[in-house]
Amino acid sequence: MRRFVRLLLHFTYQEAMSCLFPVFIFAALALSKLVAIPGLPRYDLLLLLCLAFQVLMVKSGLETKDELKVITVFHLIGLILEVFKVHMGSWSYPEEAYTKIFGVPLYSGFMYASVASYLCQAWRRLEVDIMGWPHHLFVVTLGAAIYLNFFTHHYVWDMRWVLTAAIFVVFWRTRVTFRVAEERLWMPLPLSFVLIGFFIWIAENIATFFGAWRYPHQREGWELVHLSKISSWFLLVIVSFIIVAELKYVKQQLVQYSSQDKPV
Repeated sequence: MRRFVRLLLHFTYQEAMSCLFPVFIFAALALSKLVAIPGLPRYDLLLLLCLAFQVLMVKSGLETKDELKVITVFHLIGLILEVFKVHMGSWSYPEEAYTKIFGVPLYSGFMYASVASYLCQAWRRLEVDIMGWPHHLFVVTLGAAIYLNFFTHHYVWDMRWVLTAAIFVVFWRTRVTFRVAEERLWMPLPLSFVLIGFFIWIAENIATFFGAWRYPHQREGWELVHLSKISSWFLLVIVSFIIVAELKYVKQQLVQYSSQDKPV
């Protein structure tokens, strides 16, 4: 029991530290709903707060410059998806703002970036390693197909369940290992995708409650986000994880190549 409590406390602390950016966004959403600044729309205030916190994370050393590059990639990917989904009526941002592009406030990209921030932080803090990572061609192709399906399912057949089955086929031998205190633990990689997707769905309910965005069924008032969104977050987490893992692989290869070129 002592061992279990010690590991649980250590794991909880590391997870909490990894979630600093998502927690800050929730706090900013709650605060901006209660406090209004004359002449500054709420979405613009959220953008300024997110930018300030991002600078603080890097300046304080809580995030590295390499992690900032990954987060920036997610910000751009998230904004592209947001613009398309808002255009298709999947959800909306009803409040006015100066920093809106095609109906999407720029702060929304930070919600995707916060997922990347969590992955990067947890990867470093828990010393994450992967056993049995599939061939890069399979992984990149699967990740691209999942991301494209978020767009194409509005026009053709939704392939999410085929892609979900493909995930378990491609990653059936893959394990993620992580360090908790002095011990090394592991779990099947698809299980970690499911768990992260579920907790993001909980976070999504909190975010929509505070008016971060609004689904069509929430126009008359807040309601629980549909359970089907868990599968969407499950797939999006996989895309996020693949991007982080592949970028780390590319960086490792570049470091090895650079070290080989140095004179002895």
